[in-house]
Amino acid sequence: MTTSRKVGIVGVGLMGHGIANSLLRAGHEVSFLEHSGNQPVDDLMAAGATPLSSGREVAQNAEVVILCVTGSPQVEAVLFEPNGVLEGLKAGSVVVDCSTALPSSTETVAARVVAAGGRFMDAAMTRTPKEAEEGRLNLIVGAPTALFDETLPLLQGFAENIAHAGDVGAGHTLKLLHNFVSLGFSAVLAEATAASRKAGISDSALLEVLGAGGGGGVVLERLRPYIVDHDPSGFKFTVANATKDLGYYHTMTNELGVERGVAEAVHALYTSIDDTTAAVPEVIGVLEKRT
Repeated sequence: MTTSRKVGIVGVGLMGHGIANSLLRAGHEVSFLEHSGNQPVDDLMAAGATPLSSGREVAQNAEVVILCVTGSPQVEAVLFEPNGVLEGLKAGSVVVDCSTALPSSTETVAARVVAAGGRFMDAAMTRTPKEAEEGRLNLIVGAPTALFDETLPLLQGFAENIAHAGDVGAGHTLKLLHNFVSLGFSAVLAEATAASRKAGISDSALLEVLGAGGGGGVVLERLRPYIVDHDPSGFKFTVANATKDLGYYHTMTNELGVERGVAEAVHALYTSIDDTTAAVPEVIGVLEKRT
């Protein structure tokens, strides 16, 4: 895929909007599903994107359909509901699922796409809407090697770091592992920050020590703006999404039959937050009020 492609996008939310913009800048022909959950799309349309009224139309007008929705129920709905993507999918077209989903559901979805004559890959995202708009997402891809190689130039239109995790389902599996680690670190840092403040330690001292030692890293830097200035914009991931992804992780590890004691504690912390629209850094403030 080294030339302009016809790309349809289902889910032009915080992340999908950035993907659409990046693909337009890369010279691809973009259409998208009209939906109330989309971000404002005037800029996309001004750049040449075409709104369509059904998943079927999106698939009929695309060689590659990118799904960027909330999770497995939404993926299954946009693909398989009446007038959905599968009804319009052309032979040989590629469905790229950038959502965060259950690997067991992904395998079922992939089989149905292939049975309908299409091809499927999961390409789970990390990073934030800012990187999505800049075309600098991280992607974790599950796909046959030949399909990965064929699709890589297109993916490079909206992603900076692209890891081929293995066959179909591996991308979503590794994404859940990644989010468990990221959200687990966030929970640890939130509790530590609340305890540090209760003990009278300055935020600057805490950040200096953690940053120069074992607490340093991406998660600390995403939480830093909130710790310093009560600004949650560095980590816009919501508590609702955190509980969803950790719930998926729980289901996955249950199916795998592996230990998940730490994950259960982390999940319990996020599910205890009443305001599910809050960004993950705001958990620090909630914990402070509990002390």
